Amino acid sequence: MASATTQERLDQTGNQEQENQAAQAAARKRARYGPFFWVPLIWLGTIVFCAAFADILPLQPNDEMDFTAISSPPWEAEGHIMGTDLQGRDVLSRIIYGARVSLTVGIVATVIGMTFGLMIGLLAGYYRGWVETAITLGLDTLLALPALVILLLASVIFGGSLTVVSVSLGFLLIPAFARVSRANTLNFAQREFVVAAKAMGARDVRIIVLEILPNVVLPVAAYALVVVAFAIVVEGALSFLGLSVPSPMPSWGGMIAEGRESLGETPHISFIPATVMFLTVLSFNLVGDALRSKLADLRESAL
Repeated sequence: MASATTQERLDQTGNQEQENQAAQAAARKRARYGPFFWVPLIWLGTIVFCAAFADILPLQPNDEMDFTAISSPPWEAEGHIMGTDLQGRDVLSRIIYGARVSLTVGIVATVIGMTFGLMIGLLAGYYRGWVETAITLGLDTLLALPALVILLLASVIFGGSLTVVSVSLGFLLIPAFARVSRANTLNFAQREFVVAAKAMGARDVRIIVLEILPNVVLPVAAYALVVVAFAIVVEGALSFLGLSVPSPMPSWGGMIAEGRESLGETPHISFIPATVMFLTVLSFNLVGDALRSKLADLRESAL
C-alpha cells in the first residue's frame, strides 16, 4: 500500500510538472508576435522613415510638373515609378510628402485626445460620486455632438491647416480615451496596493500618479494606435472634401479627390494613394490589436 501511495504521488507530481510545462509553452507561444504584427510594423516604419527624411531622399519635387508625362500610369511614365497625376506631378513623391500630413494629424490629434482623456478618466474613475457623474455627463454631451459637422465648422471658420485639423480632431477624441482610462482606473482603484497606500496616509495625487497611472497608461497607449488609424481616415475624408491642408501641399485624401473625375482613364491617380492609406490604417489597427492582446495576456499571467 505504501509503495502504491508513493507511486500515485509521483504520478501526480509528474502530471503537475507536465501541466506547468505545457502552460509555460502556451504562454511563450502567446508572447510571440507573428507576421500580422511584424509585417505591419515594418510597413509603418518604412512610411515614417520616408516621411521624416523625404527632403534628402532621391525623389522628384512633389510640385514639379512634367508636361511630357501628364496622367501617365507607372508603366508608361519614364522616371516616375508610380506614374504622374493630372498635372504631371510625381505620384510617389506626393505620396511620401502627403504621409507627413496624415501622420502629423493622426499622431498630434491622438496625443491631444489621449493626454486630456487620460487625466479626465483618472479623475472620474478614482473619485466616483458627483465627480464621476459630472464628467460622464460632459463626455456624453461631447459624444452627442456631430463630429463631422464640428470638423467642417472648424475648417470653415479657422481655415484648413494642420493645426486646426489636429486640434479640433484631438478635442473630439477626448471622450474615447476618457472612457478607456476610466474603465481601467475603476479596475485598479480597489486593488490591494492602492488600499495599502491609502492606509499609509498617501495623498490622492500621489496615489493617482504613482500607483494607478502606470497601470492605466499602457492599455490607453495601446488603444492610441487604433485611434491614430481613425484620425488618418478622418483627415483623408476632410482632404477629400477640400477642408484640410490647402493646395498645393499634398495629402492622401486630396490626391484621391484629384483623380476621382478620371477614374475610368487614369485610375492610378486615386488608386495608388488610396491603397497606401488603406495599408497604413490596417497596419496601425493590427499593431494596436496585437499590443492589446499582449497586455491582456500579461494581466492574466500576473493574476
